[in-house]
Amino acid sequence: MSGWMGSLHLLRPHWLWALLALPALWALWRMRRRNDNVWKGVVDAHLLPHLLEQGGKAVRGALWIGALGYVIAILALAGPSWRQGEQPLWQSHSPLVIALDLSSSIAASDLPPSRLLQARAKLATLLRERAGGQVALVAYAGEAFTVAPLTDDAANVALFLDALEPDVMPVDGQQPGKAIAWSVRLLQQAGFERGDIVLVTDHADAAANRAAAEALRQGYRVSALGLGTAAGAPYRTAEGRIAQARLQAGTLRALSAAGGGRYQTIATNDSDLRALELLAPRETDASAARGKKGLAWQDEGYWLLPPLMLLALFAFRRGGAFAAVALCLCLPLAMPTTAQAAEKQWWQRTDQQEHARIERGADAYRKGDYAAAEQAFTGIDSADAWYNQANALAKQGKYDEAIAAYDQALKRQPKMEDAIENRKVVDAARKRKPQGGQNQNRNQGQGKQKDQQQKSGQTGDGKTEPKQQSSDAQDKAGNPQQTPPKTGAGQTPEQPRTPQQQAADAKAQQAADAAQRQRMRQAMAQAGKQSAQAGKDDAQAARATETPEQRERRQAVEAWLRRVPDEPGGLLKTKFQLEYERRQKEGQ
Repeated sequence: MSGWMGSLHLLRPHWLWALLALPALWALWRMRRRNDNVWKGVVDAHLLPHLLEQGGKAVRGALWIGALGYVIAILALAGPSWRQGEQPLWQSHSPLVIALDLSSSIAASDLPPSRLLQARAKLATLLRERAGGQVALVAYAGEAFTVAPLTDDAANVALFLDALEPDVMPVDGQQPGKAIAWSVRLLQQAGFERGDIVLVTDHADAAANRAAAEALRQGYRVSALGLGTAAGAPYRTAEGRIAQARLQAGTLRALSAAGGGRYQTIATNDSDLRALELLAPRETDASAARGKKGLAWQDEGYWLLPPLMLLALFAFRRGGAFAAVALCLCLPLAMPTTAQAAEKQWWQRTDQQEHARIERGADAYRKGDYAAAEQAFTGIDSADAWYNQANALAKQGKYDEAIAAYDQALKRQPKMEDAIENRKVVDAARKRKPQGGQNQNRNQGQGKQKDQQQKSGQTGDGKTEPKQQSSDAQDKAGNPQQTPPKTGAGQTPEQPRTPQQQAADAKAQQAADAAQRQRMRQAMAQAGKQSAQAGKDDAQAARATETPEQRERRQAVEAWLRRVPDEPGGLLKTKFQLEYERRQKEGQ
């Protein structure tokens, strides 16, 4: 008991402030009682019982019961807890925007083979190893542009890495301040009040520091990943001039300090990413973990609801508590007891009731209880229900009734191919049926059965996929109403067989299916070779009969196609160019 009391605490203790309303209510009641006593000074004692409402003891009892119920309700809202339970830990939901410097300086070779390739490899590692959270990619030079918006699919962002190069940018230059402002805009548009921004560049300026400080004020942390070396390397600008690119670590440290983040120089391993806390959650999200569970206090306030509801019975009128208890006791007697009556629940629509019956019929059909399946499908006036009822009848050997049910299904859906095929098969089985009611020469039509199976989409085990009702017959949860597997076309109902016979038939069928698949693969491979050879022969024949003008035109087209450069960044280049022109027109 001491251990239980020692672990008792409240999850929401601020609700206890509501208990301060009790003294105010008690004072209000005392004031009212005092007003009642005033009448004693002006009214004769023998007249007071006829003028004032009696029942002081009852009123005081009701007040005590109300006060007790109020205290119990407040304690339940405060969330009492005395035990812990396992629950999945939260993953990191801190978003990240990566701003990559795609100015012409990224072509410098102080990081062999180049800064660009090193940056691509580092971003690929970050996108692959980051544990949760949305990611966006921004490219900037003289302007900032969105390569990929915030998304949970980091692999989708990685698809753009190979297209990143300085040529896709419509204007050259280095404006990290614009990249930070654009990243903040992306985070705000996505509805995030907090997030991380990482600049991958070689230097920053005063405008970038001001933008980082503004981002920090709005709740977004700005860090920097240094790209390059202090010695630097020459590169050619967009105008064709030769310039020197150097890593200015001091400016990037000042940028990170202004943005409340960290600075790291790019490394050959992932130590720089870990130091920037980009792979693992931040210290403020230390509980985040992937695929792990932790202990959390369980809210046990619901245990106080039963006594609270018992006290609520006294709030009824005289005799109302007895009526409420009697109603609760009689309610089970009014509930349906049979399975058929259970379908007619007060809270179910007609299509939901039919859905429950179809599910029950499907289960019975799969278990081989065809009589129960027939009973479940009976009474549902739809093409699929009649069709499945016919299948259950056919499995029981009731061929005449099955054909009549197929006719009803075709009457509601004339072009139901499965019903047409199965009706033909059942009709043929009915004509072959001997007087004794037993099927003879059961294997007589196996060849025809396989042909019919291919027409009706039948699988190798003689069954097809379950049919589904139309969308009108689905419940609001969106669950399709499954019907049982239909009797395969050409498949006649048969008598129960021993498990040994069924196992032997299954092995034989599997062997036949494997052989059939092997023959089909060989035939398709042979057909592919013949098609390729025919294509080559046709091309050679066409070239042999073409005129000199046609030959010259064909060779020119082939030479032109070989000269077309492979430019994976063409789409991004066009996108950025159009965005840049729009900004110029709007004066941004």
